[in-house]
Order: sequence, then structure tokens, then C-alpha cells
Amino acid sequence: MTVSNNFDTMMPANPVSTVAPIKEVTDMTGATKQITALYCRLSQEDERSGESLSIENQKSILLQYAREQHFTNPVFFVDDGYSGTNFDRPGFQQMLAEMEAGHVKVCITKDLSRLGRNSSLVGLYTSMTFPKYGVRYIAINDNFDSNDPNSINNDFAGIKNWFNEFYARDTSRKIRAVQKAKGEKGLPLTTNVPYRYVKDPDDPKHWVIDPEAATVVKRIFDMCMEGRGPSQIARQLKENKVFTPTAYQKRQGRNTPNAEPENPYGWNSSTIVHILERREYTGCIVNFKTYTNSIWDKKQRDNPVENQAIFPDSHERIIEDEVFEKVQQIRQQRHRKTKSGRSSMFSGLVYCSDCGEKLYYGATNNYRTEGAFFDCSLHWKHKDKCGTHYIREKVLQQLVLQHIQMVTGYIYRHEAHFRQVMEQQLHAESAKQIAANRKALERSEKRISELKRLFIKIYEDNASGKLSDERFDMMSQTYEAEQKELEAEVTRLQKEIEVQETQIQNIEKFIQKAGQYVGIEELTPYVLHELVKAIYVDAPDKTRMSF
Repeated sequence: MTVSNNFDTMMPANPVSTVAPIKEVTDMTGATKQITALYCRLSQEDERSGESLSIENQKSILLQYAREQHFTNPVFFVDDGYSGTNFDRPGFQQMLAEMEAGHVKVCITKDLSRLGRNSSLVGLYTSMTFPKYGVRYIAINDNFDSNDPNSINNDFAGIKNWFNEFYARDTSRKIRAVQKAKGEKGLPLTTNVPYRYVKDPDDPKHWVIDPEAATVVKRIFDMCMEGRGPSQIARQLKENKVFTPTAYQKRQGRNTPNAEPENPYGWNSSTIVHILERREYTGCIVNFKTYTNSIWDKKQRDNPVENQAIFPDSHERIIEDEVFEKVQQIRQQRHRKTKSGRSSMFSGLVYCSDCGEKLYYGATNNYRTEGAFFDCSLHWKHKDKCGTHYIREKVLQQLVLQHIQMVTGYIYRHEAHFRQVMEQQLHAESAKQIAANRKALERSEKRISELKRLFIKIYEDNASGKLSDERFDMMSQTYEAEQKELEAEVTRLQKEIEVQETQIQNIEKFIQKAGQYVGIEELTPYVLHELVKAIYVDAPDKTRMSF
């Protein structure tokens, strides 16, 4: 901070709007040089109010007032683009630090709302914090002056603070309503287009593919399908000198919320994870992915998938739905490594046919590749609960490849017969399960309706005095807990029925995939994850695979 006989501006770097550069303190020597802090704040909502609330307008009013009242050493502290609902603002915090250091004599704002729109915190600062550090506070347009405690304007300050807070709440409600309406119509709510897309020049609400970036995204998904983890993918892209998303967009002249990294090729695993989890790459618009608890708590929290709004086929896809879902499954699987650091492409896919537990990946004492094997995890822990289900990785690879060759060859020669047999089998297996799920769904929905009627009844009994408050509270909590459990069960059953009813579509997709691998001679991680869902190992060495 610089103390001047005229005025200076103290502004931290602001990602929203830069008004003036920061000037550092060079001649602050003590209390005799105490400053007059002129605080300005403008939020994005305030900008709609016009020039009257602009930073330049506030500066002009504050400086003129300071000169007329003969306040010395005026210094501006500015927060441009920050909401008044919280006080975690760079300019305000810098001013507060100067107060705590004893460098501030007077603090002046255009009005109380410029200080903030949280009535509790504004009252705390003006009544407790500022007086604690000997700071006189003045809000010009509200005629508030802490040196005149008997002023009627000071008495009305609390009411004005409440109205300022109400304005913030009302504005927030309106913005949320607008965003909700847009989101439910399938319009993208994000201002930052996902990496690999750009806004259509003719329609900013529509995204088009950036071919160069799309190639990188496709490569990332391919490497994950090959069994590579986020750290391995990031390391490979770094070695190949592929620009990170931020570096790439900066070089394309596009705005990004992040600063350009020192190393333009410095990929990290979190960036890879973010890309692998973005459903937008399948051509969807995904709205309401996060939420905040209130206007006071700005922390973004992840919204459950069931609460999100997903609109498929909103723009051109680069990743197929099957590949995206398979990648999510791969990422949920933990790949067990041997002491030598090796892992297997079969990790997470091999199960014991008797106990259903996964088979652990291991190696012989010499850690040679040909000695690697899979063994039942339950047998390792409790030999008496499950017998040995053991198979060498090399043998497993040969058997899986042979099975894929056999199945794809059969489909190629007898596609119509394969489709007919599989459909009959699926109908036989799923018809009974669908009927059972529908019956359970009907029972749950009937019970939910009954609980709603019971809740109304106990409410009426409580209102009429037939049921005590304690009894009402206990019964209502019990009913609410049961209703939540039933609603969760209803959601689960509905999803299961949908999955079972779409099995025929899965057969068609599998036939199309199988046609791509007719005559395959080598088993790769990508092919394995494309075609194989699980592998079950019998004792001693019989293998059954589920596709």
C-alpha cells in the first residue's frame, strides 16, 4: 500500500475485471500516517443497475467526500465482480489486514450495501470489528457515521442492512429460477465449454467439435480402455508433448477460467479423471451437476446423477455410450499389482465361480511373467471357506482369446440363429425377474401412498389434541424414514426394469461389436474390455465367461 497526499488504489488481482494495478506500501511509518480507506465493490448483479453503481462512479463519490471532509491519505480498496453475500473478497480482506495492523483511521463506502449484503456480518463489522481497531466507519448515502451513535440514521442501519440482504436473496431466487428454467429446457448452463468443443459461431448455445482437441480426448478414452490409469495416461501425454486443455485453449485465443500453466505439457491425473467422467463427450448436455446450499454458502457440491438433467444427442458425440460406461466400470475396478509393480489386463474381471469373490493377481517368487496367476481372494484369507480356484494368466489369455474367436466366428456364420437363441434366453431369464420387480414396485408404491394418508391423519389428530406432540414427532419421523427407504427402492426397481427391458438392444450392439473382431489373432486390453463383462473360474481349471 502507498500512502499519498492525493489518493492511491489498492486492488488485488481480480479474475473478473481489472480496474487498476496494485501499488505497494513504501512510506507507511506509523499512526501519524494512518490512511482513509475508500472501499468500492461491484457484483455482476449490481452491474445491471447501471452506471450509478460502477466502480468509477463509487471512486468519484468517495474521493470527493474525503476531500470535502478533509480526510487525509485516501487509499482505494476495490472488489470488482464480487458478491456482497460473503466477505471472502480480496480487496476487503486486504483492507481488514491494514485495520488489524493499525494503519486505518477511517473507512468510507458509498452506502451500507457496498460493504456487504449479509445483515448479520455487516452489523458485526460496523458494531464490533471496526471499533475494536479504532476505525471510524461512514456510509455516505445512508448517512451512517459510527462517530455519531445517537443519530437516528444509525438506528435505522439494521433495517437497511436487512433490506440489502433481502435484495440479495430475492436476486438469488430470480437467478436460480431463470437457470432452472433454462436447464430444464436443455440449454447448457455452463459458461465454459468442455475441452474439445467450441461454441457454434451461428448459435452460441450449440457446441461443435474442435477436431484437434477431439483427437486427444478419444486417445485418453482409448488408453483407459487399454487398462491404463489416469497417472499413466497423464505421463504418456506429457512425454508426447501434448498441450494441456488450458494451454491449448490459450493458444487458440479462447478465454479459460484457469491461468496458463508454466509447463504447457504438464498433464496431471485429476485432469484425466475430469475428462473421463464428462458425459458431455457422448453428445449430452448435462445440467445441475452441482448445487449450493444457500447464497451464503458458495461451496459447489456434487449433485447425484438422479437429480441431474441429461439431454442426449444435443451435439455431435466423440465417445460412444458403451465405451463411456465401460470406462466408468474400469475406473471403479482396483487393479492389484505384484511386488514387481506389474498388473494384468484381466484384473477386476476374474471371479470365483463358487464364492463369487474376485481372483487376486499374483506371481511366483521369481516374478517372471510366465509365472503370473490368479487365485481366489477368499481362499487366500480363509482356506476353509472356499477351495482353490487357480489359473495362470498365460492360460487364461489363451482360453479367452479362443472363446472370443469361437463366439465371433459363430455370430459371423449364424447371425440370425444367434440372435434368435439369445432373445429366447433373455426372455426366459428376464420375464420372471421383470414380473417380480413389477410386483415389488407396486407394493412399494402402494405403501408410500398409505404412508402419506397416515401422515395426514396423525397431523390432524395432533392438531385436534388427540395425539401428543411427542407421539406425533416419533410417528412422523418413523413414517418419513420408511417413506425415504421405499422411494429409494422404487427408484432402484424402476432402473432394473428399464435395464431388463433394453436387453434386446444390447444383443444388437454386441453383434455389431463382434463383427469387428472376426478372425482376431491377438487379445488386447481394449478388445477384452469391449467384449468381456466377467470371467468365472471353476476348480480346478475350467473357465466360464460372461459377455
